[in-house]
Amino acid sequence: MPADPDNDVTGLPPVVGGQPVALFLGNAPSVLSLARQQYYGNPRNAFWPIMGSLLGFAADAPYPQRTAALVAAGHAVWDVLAFCRRTGSLDSAVERESMVVNDFETFFATWPTIRRVYFTGGAAQINYRRLAFAPPEVEYVRLPSTSPAHTVPFEVKLAAWRTALGY
Repeated sequence: MPADPDNDVTGLPPVVGGQPVALFLGNAPSVLSLARQQYYGNPRNAFWPIMGSLLGFAADAPYPQRTAALVAAGHAVWDVLAFCRRTGSLDSAVERESMVVNDFETFFATWPTIRRVYFTGGAAQINYRRLAFAPPEVEYVRLPSTSPAHTVPFEVKLAAWRTALGY
């Protein structure tokens, strides 16, 4: 299939530093995330409000402050897919044959302190298990999606994340 720059999605670099113990994985960045060059860039996405509640920072703080708070807490953020073709932002719109997975073997070799991977949605979990290198010593946990398309109330998402992360 020929390249279509309007539908080609190239992922963002990971947010990582220090001695991370946990990695949050989405599937691929949304249109708004790509436009802003920020993970979970849609203001209706619950990721930053949840993490702000758990870690004690303002969900609307400048992006560098939010990512610094994550790194300071031992968290990293990335996506499963380095590249895919998709119209819009829904994971269900990703063309399966276009998926290129990120280099997790190198990532885990570089960041060997990571002991838990949290999937921020079902597509991330499915595509990771299907395509990615998965170290056996790492625990894998699927969390309720933070996407605004996942219409579970915020309080329910927050409670599930709080329990899973132990906050």
